[in-house]
Amino acid sequence: MGGFVQFFYTTGFAYIEWGNLVMVFIALIFIWLALTKGFEPLLLIPIGFGMLFANMPGMSQMFQSIDSEGSVFGFLYKGVAWGIYPSLIFLGIGAMTDFSALIANPKLIFLGAAAQFGIFSAFLGANLLGFTVAESASIGIIGGADGPTAIFLTNNLAPHLIGAIALAAYSYMALVPIIQPPVIKLLTNDEERIIRMKNPRIVSKREKILFPIIGFIATVLIAPGGATLLGMLFFGNLLKESGVTERLANTARTTLIDICTILVGFCIGATTTAGLFLNMGSIKIFLLGAFAFTMATAMGVIGGKFMNLFLKEKINPIIGAAGVSAVPMSARVAHKVGLEYDKSNYLLMHAMAPNVAGVIGSAVVAGILLGILG
Repeated sequence: MGGFVQFFYTTGFAYIEWGNLVMVFIALIFIWLALTKGFEPLLLIPIGFGMLFANMPGMSQMFQSIDSEGSVFGFLYKGVAWGIYPSLIFLGIGAMTDFSALIANPKLIFLGAAAQFGIFSAFLGANLLGFTVAESASIGIIGGADGPTAIFLTNNLAPHLIGAIALAAYSYMALVPIIQPPVIKLLTNDEERIIRMKNPRIVSKREKILFPIIGFIATVLIAPGGATLLGMLFFGNLLKESGVTERLANTARTTLIDICTILVGFCIGATTTAGLFLNMGSIKIFLLGAFAFTMATAMGVIGGKFMNLFLKEKINPIIGAAGVSAVPMSARVAHKVGLEYDKSNYLLMHAMAPNVAGVIGSAVVAGILLGILG
C-alpha cells in the first residue's frame, strides 16, 4: 500500500486542480479553432499545445515545467526571454515582405501611423486601471497586432506579464477575420466602400534595394530602442531584394521563421499556467488588448477618411484597417470586405502598403516606449 501511495504521488492525478481543467479547456478551444475554423493554425496550434503542456498536473512537482531550473523547455524559453525568437521572426518577415506598394504610394504610410493610436489608447486605459507605466506600455503594444514586438517590449519593461500579453497579442492576430470586418463596416458607408484606386506604379529594383537601407537609417534615428527589430526586418528585406543572397533570404523566410514560430508559440503557451493566468490582472489585459486592437483598426479607417478630405484622388478607407501590423492577414481582410461591395474591386495590393507600414510603425513605437521607459 505504501508503494502504491508513493506511485500515486508521482502521477498527475495527485495534483489536479480546477484551474488546470479550465486552462486545458481553453487550450483545446485554441486547437479546435485552428483545426476547424482555420484561424491562424501556425500560431494557435503551437500556443494551444503549449498551454496543454503548462497545465498538466504534476509538471512543476516533477521539475518539468518551463520555469523549472534546468528543464529542457526552460532552456528553450530563453529564446523568448532574451528576445532571440522575436528578432529572428522579424528577419523572416523582412525576407518575405514586398514593400513595393508602400514605395509606390508613400502617403499610405500615414494609415499605418494612424493605426498606432490604438497602442496609446490602450496605454492610457491600462494606466487608468491601475497598471504601472511600464506595464501599461507593454499592454498597449497589443494594439499593434504584432506578437514578436509585444514579446520584445514586454520582456524589457514588464517581464512578469509576458505570458498574458503575448497570448493576447497572438490571439487577436489570429482573430483578425472576426474583429476587423464589423469595425470597418461601422465606420464606412456604401459610397466609400466602392472607391476604386489606381493601380500602383511599377517600382524599380534600385528603389527596392535602397528602401531597406534608407528605412533602417531613418527609423533607428527616430527610435534607437527599436534597432533590434527594425534592423532584422530591413536586413531580411535587403537579403530578398538584393538578388545576390536568394539562398539566405529563402532560409530566413521558410525554415528559420518556421522554427522560431514553433518555438515561440509553444513557449508562450507553456507560460500560461492556471496560477498566473486565471486572475483579474490577466482578464484586464485581455480586455484591454481587445480594446487596443479595435481602436487600432478604427483609427486606421478614420485616418483614411481624414486623408480623403485633402486628396483629389480618393483612397478607399477600408484599407486603413490594414494599418495594424498583422501581415498579411489584415490586408486580406480589407480586400475581402471590399469584394463584398464590389466584386471587381481588388484592394489587396493597396492594403499591403499600410499593412507593411504598420509593421514598421509598431516597431518604431516599441522603440520609443523602450527608450523613454527602459
